[in-house]
Amino acid sequence: MKFKISPLAVFCILVVLILVTAGCTQVSAPPTTPSPVTVVSPAETPTPTAGATKEEMVAFVQEAVAYAKANGKEKALAEISNPKGSFVRGELYLYAYDYTGTTIAHPVNPEKIGVSRYDEKDADGKYYIRELMDATTNGTGFVEYTYINPLHDKRVEKKLGYVMKVDDEWWLGSGIYQGPVETPAGSAVPGN
Repeated sequence: MKFKISPLAVFCILVVLILVTAGCTQVSAPPTTPSPVTVVSPAETPTPTAGATKEEMVAFVQEAVAYAKANGKEKALAEISNPKGSFVRGELYLYAYDYTGTTIAHPVNPEKIGVSRYDEKDADGKYYIRELMDATTNGTGFVEYTYINPLHDKRVEKKLGYVMKVDDEWWLGSGIYQGPVETPAGSAVPGN
């Protein structure tokens, strides 16, 4: 028995083969909706390198205040006090104080948590905690002082601190070290 193929059938087979080899018979996927915006957690943010800039420090503190407001005081203080947490980045780290001058979170000197530092002076005799606290009166502010750098063999260095009020009970701050200073003989140096 012989089969005879009509010219129309040959034409249809050729069209199907051409379409298949050209990729025109692929079934298109249903349209997708755009992905939702991904919120980056503090742990996923870029890590500033040593010698962070003033702008990085300000953004760092603002990020931490936003985190505290979104996650609550208890969670924020735990994260700030974690030396391997998301608020320790290179030489930048956060500290938290209440409005009595008591340390309530610190990642590199946890022994200071619960200690009132209101009357502590820096190497130049400045009541630096009072000045940092006063700088939050308008919400934010900068203060220059001298301070032991716990990440540089505890040497005394110039420091620019930036602070921001979280609410009427507590505030956050960070600082950038600006180089060593000579400590006058007999000066008290803050133990932080």
